Amino acid sequence: MTVPALLAQYLHICPDVMTVVKIFLFLPLLCASVLLHAQQENYDVFNPIGKYIVKGDADCLSAWFDESVDISVSSRQGSTSKAQARQIIKSFFSNHTPQSFNITHLAEKADMKYALGSLNAGGELFSVTIFIRSKGEEYRIQQLKIERL
Repeated sequence: MTVPALLAQYLHICPDVMTVVKIFLFLPLLCASVLLHAQQENYDVFNPIGKYIVKGDADCLSAWFDESVDISVSSRQGSTSKAQARQIIKSFFSNHTPQSFNITHLAEKADMKYALGSLNAGGELFSVTIFIRSKGEEYRIQQLKIERL
C-alpha cells in the first residue's frame, strides 16, 4: 500500500479529499518554482553593479569588467586592462566617496545592455554610462564613463 493511501486510511479521509490535499500541498511548490524562474529571466545585471558603485567597492565592481575595458574617469581615458581599470576606479572612489547612485535610463539590444546614471560622490555630481555585453551566460562591462556634471 502506498504512503498516501496509508495516510488516507489512518486519517479516515476519502481518496477524493486526499487528492485535494495533495493539490494544496503541491501548488505552493509549483508557484515558487515558476516565480524563481521568472526572476532569473528578468535578472537586472545593473542591480549589483549599482550597489558596488554606491558602496565605492572597486574590487567587486571590477569583477564585472571584461579583460579589456574602455574607461573614462576624470582625466584618464582609453582602453585599459581589467587590473588597470580597477586601479582607476579605486583611485576615483578614494577621492570621491559615493553618497548615492541612481540609474536614470536603461536600454538593451541583442547581447548589449546600456545604463545611464547619476552619481553623487565627494559632494559633486557625476554622469555615469555603463555598456555591458553578454558573453555566454555572463555579463561583462565593456565601457564605463564617469563624467563630472
